[in-house]
Amino acid sequence: MVAGAPVPQLADMACLRPFSILAGAVLASAALPVAAQPLATTRVVACGAGDCLLVRGQRASPLADISINGRPVVAEGKRSWRVRLPIATVRDWSAPFARTLHVVVTDPTGGAERSEAVRLPIGLLGQAVELASLVVHAR
Repeated sequence: MVAGAPVPQLADMACLRPFSILAGAVLASAALPVAAQPLATTRVVACGAGDCLLVRGQRASPLADISINGRPVVAEGKRSWRVRLPIATVRDWSAPFARTLHVVVTDPTGGAERSEAVRLPIGLLGQAVELASLVVHAR
């Protein structure tokens, strides 16, 4: 501190805190590696007569091969790819009550492979239970 300089007050420093938090968040998000981003995402979409699971993701090369639960699939798109699978197919390829799909993207040139367990929409592979009765007590 310089002699004769005003001493910063606690109230003056408090107004700087939001800016330091914001700056830290921006720097932290910029430093995230590409590998930290999810390999793919899933959601249920309408297709044909029923519903399908849309699996979307990114790949380094349009020639990269994609497999879901150990089965090769044909993907639409180049670096941004997407695959539509009927819900019945997802049920056949998955364990009962599964919560994830195993997605693998393999680079054909170097054989580099990236795999990840991709979350399914909640309750997609669950079973509907029909209740014979439901009892509700009022208190």
